[in-house]
Amino acid sequence: MGLCLPAGGHRADGCGVDVSETVPEANPLRAYAAVTAAYWAFMLSDGALRMLVLLHFNSLGFTPVQLAWLFLLYEIAGIVTNLAAGWLAARFGLAATLYGGLALQIGALLALAQLDPGWGVAASVAFVMAVQGVSGVAKDLAKMSSKSAVKLLAPREDGGLFRWVAVLTGSKNAVKGLGFFLGAALLGLAGFDAAVWGMAAVLSVILMAVVLFLPAGLPGRMKSDEAWGGWRSKDRRVNRLSLARMFLFGARDVWFVVGVPVYFQSVLSDGTAEGRREAFFLIGGFLALWIIAYGAVQAFAPRILGGKGQPEAETTRRAITWSGLLVPIPFLLAAAAWVAGGPSGWLTATLILGLLAFGFVFAVNSSVHSYLILAYGSAERITRDVGFYYMANAAGRLIGTLLSGLSYQLGGLPLCLATAGIMALASWLAARRLATA
Repeated sequence: MGLCLPAGGHRADGCGVDVSETVPEANPLRAYAAVTAAYWAFMLSDGALRMLVLLHFNSLGFTPVQLAWLFLLYEIAGIVTNLAAGWLAARFGLAATLYGGLALQIGALLALAQLDPGWGVAASVAFVMAVQGVSGVAKDLAKMSSKSAVKLLAPREDGGLFRWVAVLTGSKNAVKGLGFFLGAALLGLAGFDAAVWGMAAVLSVILMAVVLFLPAGLPGRMKSDEAWGGWRSKDRRVNRLSLARMFLFGARDVWFVVGVPVYFQSVLSDGTAEGRREAFFLIGGFLALWIIAYGAVQAFAPRILGGKGQPEAETTRRAITWSGLLVPIPFLLAAAAWVAGGPSGWLTATLILGLLAFGFVFAVNSSVHSYLILAYGSAERITRDVGFYYMANAAGRLIGTLLSGLSYQLGGLPLCLATAGIMALASWLAARRLATA
């Protein structure tokens, strides 16, 4: 398989990974399957929780800026967590951080069930922000653990790393898309409290199953002298790719978090309880379709970008090209929204088609980034490099979340989409510097 893991329980030369606890018959496929299943379960709950919070509080009359505030601590927590998670995994191993992520998500769901409808807006926002912060910590612990494990488990030959990363990332996003629909459906059919309690119960069962079936000795514990400092990579490619990633996800979340869902709800809901319920299903269905299609494209990205055995330099060049292809899409949609002057049937249809095109190009960019960070990162400090990269990812989501509510409230859909275009342009400019790294 060409792995960094030897058959016995000794340190692999050049890997810097202590695998002394690995079972003698270390099975990378079994470990990969267990990690992927745990990640799927987590992302299903993460997508459902996001839709529950967004649609529930929008139906209560929260403004776009107030809705954005609900998710800000989630993204801030992601920035801090990704820096700390790399160190934690280096000290305690990837299994510990994976279990921790699942357990914290269960705690966040149980806490959210304690929300009192009688609280004022300020108290509700503060409480949900805090709970979302815990969920943000959980999400990035799970993500860093899963992605780092792939670096250590994937075969080296014939583009094995790119294929394994693409399958994990693509399937994860398809599952998260199902979570979006699940969250909207649960809100419409069972209500907020029942949905939250049900997800906490299911995720608890999954955590117990993962603890029982995850192979012992999942690698990831690094050298004992690994220090807290040195979180920023010495490799310029890692740092420049992280900058491009930050702006890439900012470009998505500017429209994805608040702007487009609020626009759709204004178009689809007639203000009645039945109308709101129908709008929940339609909005959740569209966002679920978008995420699922995005995940499917990610899974096929290795074929789109050139197949097996492609030199790393060529993959980098194609990453720059695809980054540039994303830029005009949000600007064209912003122009269409400005010309329309307000909600209309043709604008909604244009928006749906345009966002699907955005999703296709965005998915290719995201997948090739996920491969390149593992290709660029050294095995000796892979959890630190991946943690720094996903810290930049969380920073992009934070910026996008804040700008989503702010731009939509100040300038409506046209300004929201134009802001996404500016972020996409910044991502392309950062990606171009990979060619000279």
